[in-house]
Amino acid sequence: MRGRVVVAAAMLALAGPLLLAPSLAAGPGDPVVAARQASMKEMAAAARAIAGMFDGKRAYEPSAFKAAADTLSARAAALTDEFPIGTLGAPSAARPEIDDARPEFEALARHIGRLADALADKAGNAPPGITADMRMTGLPMDGGSLLGKRPGATEADPAKMPAEHLLHLILQDCTSCHSKFRQKVE
Repeated sequence: MRGRVVVAAAMLALAGPLLLAPSLAAGPGDPVVAARQASMKEMAAAARAIAGMFDGKRAYEPSAFKAAADTLSARAAALTDEFPIGTLGAPSAARPEIDDARPEFEALARHIGRLADALADKAGNAPPGITADMRMTGLPMDGGSLLGKRPGATEADPAKMPAEHLLHLILQDCTSCHSKFRQKVE
């Protein structure tokens, strides 16, 4: 199961520069886009930090885990507000289709928020070392894979999921959102 987090983290790392590259609109003339990009960079850095701890590429520190999880939670809470009408489409990387599919976009943002809040709650009580109950084991608890949820799968309670699995689901939702609502900006 750690392999899935590694794959998701690798996808985020490889896509990160592409997904988070400053748009042509960023700068003094477009503070909304610049703030949104800064927020996305914070989320990506926090996710990479947590993934690194679970992958053993970074030392696990409960305080660093909590700080990164709190960043994900805080930034996820502001996601929908960071994509107001009029800030979408070129030169921003946010596709104008966000407005056409606003309910779907907001549902994804809320789901990321619920998962990030649960992860932050778990990080608030993080033990001194990564324990077995923090690890993702067995089949995915949401009935899905990196390719998406299986039809008819029910949503498990995030509060009952291991921290590593919550991170995996957050990365999965981020990937899904970016594939639907993010465009390349050159």
